[in-house]
Amino acid sequence: MIHKTKTAVLAGAGGATGRVLLGMLLEHPDYVKIIALVRKKLDINHERLEQVLVNFDKPEELCIPCDEVFCCLGTTMAKAGSKEQFYKVDHDYVLSLARETKAAGARAMFVVSAVGADVHSLIFYNRVKGETERDLAAIGFEHLNIFRPGLLMGERKERRRGETFAKAIYSIINPLLPKSWKGIQLEQLAAAMVHAAAQKTSVRVRIIPNREMVS
Repeated sequence: MIHKTKTAVLAGAGGATGRVLLGMLLEHPDYVKIIALVRKKLDINHERLEQVLVNFDKPEELCIPCDEVFCCLGTTMAKAGSKEQFYKVDHDYVLSLARETKAAGARAMFVVSAVGADVHSLIFYNRVKGETERDLAAIGFEHLNIFRPGLLMGERKERRRGETFAKAIYSIINPLLPKSWKGIQLEQLAAAMVHAAAQKTSVRVRIIPNREMVS
């Protein structure tokens, strides 16, 4: 039975995970509209898709009414060019998105973090992810779902040299690894996010580890 009732905002739809997630959301019966926040228009047309050009340095542009917000924002140190720029994208932009959409009525947020996220980590990447999780929890969504995937396996538009090497190694050792550290397909992560959004729960903050997402 088709019962489209919800409007969702998706940030990061141009990235690898975001593209897969966008496709799943557009085909899901729960949604009447998906609003993709983009820097440049995607080459996608769908009757339920609305693309909105935004500048994440202007938080007021993110104040868009919706029921749920999905966040796949993220960069790399190589692409960011500095720790400050990395922090801006992976922490500040995510927090701005959360604050503005909640102010506009969003009740739930679904955000991609990373395995190893920890505010006390000596590894900068993991520490930033941990601080982002902590600060998101303080915003007060009715439901906050944080996904901690391992190495993302799948095709990207951009080449990441270190990640390409890691994937080559993972393709050999992945079957031997415990589920907590296995590489995860983009489709598995996106499906876990969509599944969580469809669930009824009283839990306010839920962390979904890698082992619960990989098959």
